[in-house]
Amino acid sequence: MYKKKIINRIACKLQRIVTSNCFRRPLKIKTNIPIISFSFDDAPKTAFDNGGKILKAHGAQATFFVSLGLLESESPSGTIASKDDLCHAVEEGHELGCHTFDHKDPWNTTTKMFEKSVLKNRQALARILPKTNFTVFAYPICGPRPAIKRRVGNLFRCCRGGGQTFNAGNADLNLLKAFFLDIRNGDNIDIVRRLIDQNSKYRGWLIFATHDVIKNPSPYGCGKTYFEKVVAYSTLSGARLLPVGIACQELLSHYSESAITI
Repeated sequence: MYKKKIINRIACKLQRIVTSNCFRRPLKIKTNIPIISFSFDDAPKTAFDNGGKILKAHGAQATFFVSLGLLESESPSGTIASKDDLCHAVEEGHELGCHTFDHKDPWNTTTKMFEKSVLKNRQALARILPKTNFTVFAYPICGPRPAIKRRVGNLFRCCRGGGQTFNAGNADLNLLKAFFLDIRNGDNIDIVRRLIDQNSKYRGWLIFATHDVIKNPSPYGCGKTYFEKVVAYSTLSGARLLPVGIACQELLSHYSESAITI
């Protein structure tokens, strides 16, 4: 059993290295004021009801990465939002991002099937909100295979992964880093405050990600009080709080080169 865990750990590390170094689309993070974005994956209802409300109180909007095939279904992070929740979020100034229609695994799905799910999600959004488009993407479950990273990177302004850090210096638009607020950091606000301080020091772009926001969260989400502390400290840091797509667009305006390299 121990040997198997070691092998899996090595395999995951190699996977991250391969994904990180292939098909990069460079973005120079150059901004006088640091940026912080808040994002929610799968978009459970509590992310809208609680997370969105907390952000609104601080004058900020979020990016909700939605898999429209999951609407109103039960998930490990709670009940997924409804069409009405999506419409209300857009009215409030929040951004919707693509998360594939079927919540596809980007490492264990063929490129053809993964792209099909991405396009199906776009079509579903056009039926629900004809005037709204997906400009940003977040990989569900794990990092992508190189071929998927390359293909999906051609379809969106930027694509977000994980990594538990912020973006500074030379970032990759096809696999932006994010810090997940979940069971890995629990309610330790000091970890997050140090990260926010580092982001300010390097004038970077910190993307927070989570799932549900509720008093007793799933392993993939965080508590309401904890989330409120994170948002409050982000505001006090002097960073600009922007949805992922808007932040990306502003940074791109200062950096025109975006060619894919191997």
